[in-house]
Amino acid sequence: MALVPYDDTHLWGMQKLHRLSSVYSFANHTIQIQQNWKQLGVAAVVWDAAVVLCTYLEMGDIDLQGRSVIELGAGTGLLGIVAALLGAHVTITDRQAALAFLRSNVQANLPTDIQPRAVVKELTWGQNLTSFSAGHYDFILGADIVYLEDTFADLLQTLNYLCADHTVILLSCRLRYERDQNFLMMLRGFFSVREVRYDPGNDIHIFEARRHKQKDEL
Repeated sequence: MALVPYDDTHLWGMQKLHRLSSVYSFANHTIQIQQNWKQLGVAAVVWDAAVVLCTYLEMGDIDLQGRSVIELGAGTGLLGIVAALLGAHVTITDRQAALAFLRSNVQANLPTDIQPRAVVKELTWGQNLTSFSAGHYDFILGADIVYLEDTFADLLQTLNYLCADHTVILLSCRLRYERDQNFLMMLRGFFSVREVRYDPGNDIHIFEARRHKQKDEL
Protein backbone atom coordinates (compact mmCIF):
# COMPACT_ATOMS: atom_id res chain seq x y z
CA MET A 1 0.00 0.00 0.00
CA ALA A 2 2.63 2.52 1.02
CA LEU A 3 4.78 3.97 -1.73
CA VAL A 4 8.14 3.60 -0.03
CA PRO A 5 11.34 4.14 -2.04
CA TYR A 6 14.05 1.63 -1.20
CA ASP A 7 17.79 2.17 -1.47
CA ASP A 8 19.65 -0.37 -3.61
CA THR A 9 21.97 -1.18 -0.70
CA HIS A 10 19.07 -2.93 1.02
CA LEU A 11 18.22 -5.16 -1.94
CA TRP A 12 20.75 -7.94 -1.58
CA GLY A 13 19.09 -11.16 -2.69
CA MET A 14 16.08 -9.30 -4.10
CA GLN A 15 17.21 -8.86 -7.69
CA LYS A 16 13.91 -10.18 -9.04
CA LEU A 17 12.20 -7.07 -7.69
CA HIS A 18 14.26 -4.98 -10.12
CA ARG A 19 13.05 -6.82 -13.20
CA LEU A 20 10.93 -4.69 -15.49
CA SER A 21 8.37 -7.48 -15.75
CA SER A 22 7.46 -10.89 -14.37
CA VAL A 23 5.48 -13.62 -16.09
CA TYR A 24 3.00 -15.98 -14.40
CA SER A 25 0.54 -18.64 -15.45
CA PHE A 26 -2.81 -18.73 -13.65
CA ALA A 27 -6.35 -19.67 -14.66
CA ASN A 28 -5.13 -20.92 -18.06
CA HIS A 29 -3.75 -17.48 -18.89
CA THR A 30 -0.24 -16.11 -19.21
CA ILE A 31 0.02 -12.94 -17.15
CA GLN A 32 2.84 -10.48 -17.71
CA ILE A 33 3.13 -7.98 -14.89
CA GLN A 34 5.13 -4.79 -15.38
CA GLN A 35 7.25 -3.72 -12.41
CA ASN A 36 8.75 -0.35 -11.50
CA TRP A 37 10.59 -0.54 -8.20
CA LYS A 38 12.61 2.63 -8.67
CA GLN A 39 9.56 4.83 -9.23
CA LEU A 40 6.96 3.35 -6.88
CA GLY A 41 8.87 1.07 -4.51
CA VAL A 42 6.90 -1.71 -2.82
CA ALA A 43 3.70 -0.88 -4.70
CA ALA A 44 5.18 -1.76 -8.08
CA VAL A 45 6.66 -5.22 -7.64
CA VAL A 46 5.12 -8.66 -7.23
CA TRP A 47 5.66 -10.11 -3.77
CA ASP A 48 5.74 -13.83 -2.99
CA ALA A 49 2.65 -13.47 -0.83
CA ALA A 50 0.59 -12.48 -3.88
CA VAL A 51 1.80 -15.48 -5.88
CA VAL A 52 1.08 -17.87 -3.01
CA LEU A 53 -2.45 -16.49 -2.56
CA CYS A 54 -3.10 -16.69 -6.31
CA THR A 55 -2.06 -20.35 -6.19
CA TYR A 56 -4.38 -20.93 -3.24
CA LEU A 57 -7.32 -19.38 -5.09
CA GLU A 58 -6.58 -21.42 -8.20
CA MET A 59 -6.60 -24.67 -6.24
CA GLY A 60 -10.38 -24.53 -6.41
CA ASP A 61 -11.37 -24.89 -2.77
CA ILE A 62 -12.84 -21.39 -2.99
CA ASP A 63 -15.42 -20.67 -5.68
CA LEU A 64 -15.03 -17.12 -6.93
CA GLN A 65 -17.44 -17.48 -9.85
CA GLY A 66 -19.84 -14.53 -9.75
CA ARG A 67 -18.62 -13.44 -6.32
CA SER A 68 -17.97 -9.85 -5.28
CA VAL A 69 -14.32 -9.38 -4.34
CA ILE A 70 -12.21 -6.43 -3.25
CA GLU A 71 -8.42 -6.40 -3.10
CA LEU A 72 -6.67 -4.01 -0.72
CA GLY A 73 -3.22 -2.59 -1.43
CA ALA A 74 -3.18 -4.23 -4.85
CA GLY A 75 0.15 -2.85 -6.07
CA THR A 76 0.80 -4.47 -9.45
CA GLY A 77 -2.68 -6.04 -9.56
CA LEU A 78 -1.67 -9.69 -10.01
CA LEU A 79 -4.02 -10.98 -7.32
CA GLY A 80 -7.03 -9.00 -8.55
CA ILE A 81 -6.32 -10.05 -12.13
CA VAL A 82 -6.30 -13.73 -11.15
CA ALA A 83 -9.52 -13.32 -9.15
CA ALA A 84 -11.20 -11.81 -12.22
CA LEU A 85 -9.92 -14.62 -14.44
CA LEU A 86 -11.42 -17.07 -11.94
CA GLY A 87 -14.84 -15.50 -12.44
CA ALA A 88 -15.11 -12.87 -9.71
CA HIS A 89 -16.34 -9.28 -9.97
CA VAL A 90 -13.31 -7.50 -8.52
CA THR A 91 -12.67 -4.03 -7.17
CA ILE A 92 -8.88 -3.62 -7.23
CA THR A 93 -7.69 -0.84 -4.94
CA ASP A 94 -4.61 1.08 -3.95
CA ARG A 95 -3.56 4.63 -3.20
CA GLN A 96 -3.87 7.34 -5.84
CA ALA A 97 -0.18 7.43 -6.73
CA ALA A 98 -0.24 3.75 -7.74
CA LEU A 99 -3.46 3.73 -9.75
CA ALA A 100 -2.16 4.52 -13.24
CA PHE A 101 0.46 1.78 -12.96
CA LEU A 102 -2.06 -0.65 -11.47
CA ARG A 103 -4.66 0.09 -14.15
CA SER A 104 -2.15 -0.50 -16.96
CA ASN A 105 -1.37 -3.99 -15.66
CA VAL A 106 -5.03 -4.86 -15.26
CA GLN A 107 -5.95 -3.68 -18.76
CA ALA A 108 -2.97 -5.44 -20.35
CA ASN A 109 -3.75 -8.81 -18.78
CA LEU A 110 -7.52 -9.18 -18.87
CA PRO A 111 -9.33 -10.20 -22.05
CA THR A 112 -11.80 -7.60 -23.33
CA ASP A 113 -14.83 -9.63 -22.25
CA ILE A 114 -13.52 -9.92 -18.68
CA GLN A 115 -12.39 -6.31 -18.21
CA PRO A 116 -15.88 -5.06 -17.20
CA ARG A 117 -15.67 -7.37 -14.17
CA ALA A 118 -12.56 -5.60 -12.85
CA VAL A 119 -12.71 -2.03 -11.53
CA VAL A 120 -9.60 -0.15 -10.39
CA LYS A 121 -10.42 2.32 -7.64
CA GLU A 122 -8.57 4.52 -5.18
CA LEU A 123 -8.65 3.43 -1.55
CA THR A 124 -6.50 4.84 1.19
CA TRP A 125 -7.32 2.84 4.29
CA GLY A 126 -9.49 4.65 6.76
CA GLN A 127 -10.38 7.46 4.34
CA ASN A 128 -13.53 8.12 2.27
CA LEU A 129 -14.85 4.64 3.00
CA THR A 130 -18.41 5.68 2.18
CA SER A 131 -17.47 5.59 -1.51
CA PHE A 132 -17.54 1.81 -1.11
CA SER A 133 -20.59 -0.33 -0.34
CA ALA A 134 -20.41 -1.45 3.28
CA GLY A 135 -20.85 -5.19 3.63
CA HIS A 136 -21.14 -5.72 -0.13
CA TYR A 137 -18.18 -8.03 -0.61
CA ASP A 138 -18.02 -11.81 -0.43
CA PHE A 139 -14.23 -11.81 -0.23
CA ILE A 140 -11.59 -9.29 0.83
CA LEU A 141 -8.08 -10.12 -0.38
CA GLY A 142 -4.75 -8.75 0.77
CA ALA A 143 -1.22 -9.89 -0.04
CA ASP A 144 1.68 -8.60 2.05
CA ILE A 145 -0.25 -5.60 3.27
CA VAL A 146 0.63 -6.10 6.94
CA TYR A 147 4.01 -4.43 7.40
CA LEU A 148 3.60 -0.79 8.44
CA GLU A 149 2.47 -0.47 12.04
CA ASP A 150 1.19 3.06 11.49
CA THR A 151 -1.44 1.67 9.07
CA PHE A 152 -2.79 -1.12 11.30
CA ALA A 153 -5.64 0.87 12.87
CA ASP A 154 -6.75 2.23 9.48
CA LEU A 155 -6.57 -1.24 7.93
CA LEU A 156 -8.73 -2.68 10.70
CA GLN A 157 -11.23 0.15 10.32
CA THR A 158 -11.39 -0.53 6.58
CA LEU A 159 -11.87 -4.28 7.05
CA ASN A 160 -14.64 -3.68 9.57
CA TYR A 161 -16.40 -1.28 7.24
CA LEU A 162 -16.22 -3.51 4.17
CA CYS A 163 -17.21 -6.73 5.97
CA ALA A 164 -20.61 -8.31 6.36
CA ASP A 165 -21.26 -11.43 8.41
CA HIS A 166 -20.78 -13.59 5.31
CA THR A 167 -17.55 -11.91 4.15
CA VAL A 168 -14.36 -13.97 4.07
CA ILE A 169 -11.05 -12.12 4.48
CA LEU A 170 -7.94 -13.80 3.06
CA LEU A 171 -4.61 -12.29 4.07
CA SER A 172 -1.36 -13.69 2.73
CA CYS A 173 1.80 -12.56 4.47
CA ARG A 174 5.28 -13.34 5.70
CA LEU A 175 5.49 -12.79 9.46
CA ARG A 176 8.75 -10.87 9.61
CA TYR A 177 8.52 -8.94 12.85
CA GLU A 178 6.79 -8.91 16.21
CA ARG A 179 4.54 -6.11 14.98
CA ASP A 180 3.10 -8.48 12.37
CA GLN A 181 2.04 -10.83 15.17
CA ASN A 182 0.62 -7.81 17.00
CA PHE A 183 -1.60 -7.08 13.99
CA LEU A 184 -2.97 -10.61 14.11
CA MET A 185 -3.81 -10.07 17.78
CA MET A 186 -5.61 -6.84 16.87
CA LEU A 187 -7.45 -8.63 14.06
CA ARG A 188 -8.63 -11.33 16.47
CA GLY A 189 -10.34 -8.64 18.52
CA PHE A 190 -12.89 -8.25 15.72
CA PHE A 191 -12.66 -11.43 13.67
CA SER A 192 -12.27 -15.17 14.06
CA VAL A 193 -8.90 -15.91 12.49
CA ARG A 194 -7.39 -19.21 11.38
CA GLU A 195 -4.43 -20.18 9.26
CA VAL A 196 -5.62 -22.03 6.16
CA ARG A 197 -2.30 -22.57 4.39
CA TYR A 198 1.42 -22.28 4.98
CA ASP A 199 3.93 -22.32 2.15
CA PRO A 200 7.26 -23.37 3.72
CA GLY A 201 9.24 -22.72 0.55
CA ASN A 202 8.33 -19.05 0.61
CA ASP A 203 7.59 -18.81 4.36
CA ILE A 204 4.16 -17.40 3.55
CA HIS A 205 1.06 -17.79 5.74
CA ILE A 206 -2.52 -17.43 4.51
CA PHE A 207 -5.02 -16.44 7.18
CA GLU A 208 -8.80 -16.54 6.86
CA ALA A 209 -10.80 -14.10 8.98
CA ARG A 210 -14.55 -13.86 9.53
CA ARG A 211 -16.47 -11.39 11.64
CA HIS A 212 -17.25 -12.58 15.15
CA LYS A 213 -20.82 -13.79 15.52
CA GLN A 214 -23.01 -11.81 17.86
CA LYS A 215 -24.19 -13.58 21.01
CA ASP A 216 -27.77 -13.69 19.74
CA GLU A 217 -26.54 -15.61 16.68
CA LEU A 218 -24.89 -18.36 18.70
